[in-house]
Amino acid sequence: MTQLVGRRAQRGITLIGLLSWAVIVGFMGYVLIRAVPTVLEFQAIQGAIDRVAAAPPPTVAGIRAAFDRQKDIEYSIESISGKDLDITKENERVVISFAYNKEVELIKPVYLLIKYEGRSK
Repeated sequence: MTQLVGRRAQRGITLIGLLSWAVIVGFMGYVLIRAVPTVLEFQAIQGAIDRVAAAPPPTVAGIRAAFDRQKDIEYSIESISGKDLDITKENERVVISFAYNKEVELIKPVYLLIKYEGRSK
């Protein structure tokens, strides 16, 4: 019993604890790597919408065609097209809005659903 009194309690992380944290951090990194391209696509769509809304064509069909031309230039836009845009007028200003869902496959039966929506500035 005297030997235990002189020792200090050990501190630190166990191997199982370290492996648990490695699995959690690794999975979060995997999800992040799979989700970042969808965020970049959303930003490209938002930029294209803002460019079209800055000098909108006079008709709804013209606005849709202008977005499709922007989509052809910006190779990363795949989720929506001009026909998916909601075009309205607010205070004599053209407002272009959009919404779409993106499914990201994580592990074969498991998907991550991300809902995006935006509108012109």
